[in-house]
Amino acid sequence: MTVALALTLTMFGAAACAPKGGAALTQDDMDMGAASAKVTVVEYASVGCPVCAKWQKEVYPAFKAKYVDTGKIHYVFREMLVGGGPEITVAASGFLVARCAGKDKYFAVNDAIFANQQQAFEAPRETLLSVAKSVGMTDEAFNKCINDEKAIQALNDRVERHTRDDKINSTPTFVINGKSMEPGYHTLEEMDAAVKAAGG
Repeated sequence: MTVALALTLTMFGAAACAPKGGAALTQDDMDMGAASAKVTVVEYASVGCPVCAKWQKEVYPAFKAKYVDTGKIHYVFREMLVGGGPEITVAASGFLVARCAGKDKYFAVNDAIFANQQQAFEAPRETLLSVAKSVGMTDEAFNKCINDEKAIQALNDRVERHTRDDKINSTPTFVINGKSMEPGYHTLEEMDAAVKAAGG
């Protein structure tokens, strides 16, 4: 990661206001499941956030199988950059790689970074390069991707929009049909109750 990117992203190291969130979908959103589903679950998260990684490992597989794969919910993932230096470094570069991999591989890249998060904190470049290669990127493509000024600015803009317009400053934050859950880790049972309350 370049020094310019690291410096650009330090302004997003804030954390923890009560979120309101859940703005209308944009063309920048990454999503899965049936767009016509009665319930939309928006997750604001960072691949550099340890609590997000814990939820991804312990809850997400069952949540996805129960709701996303069955078409019961429309799942939307929105990128955030929170925490300290290593968390932001891993998240920023990780999200750039995920976008470069393409929409069909976006979630696979995120999953791999979450699964190897601790390793990524210790050796960010090596770990992220390994993830990039696993989805077919070359060293050259990886280097170009994480140093793409337009992509860096676009990521900054998305995070700033989520922070400013959606009032999101903590990760993970789940917004279900426009209603925010308390920020942080939620069990599958808690997610079930929130989806049910939203009409799912």
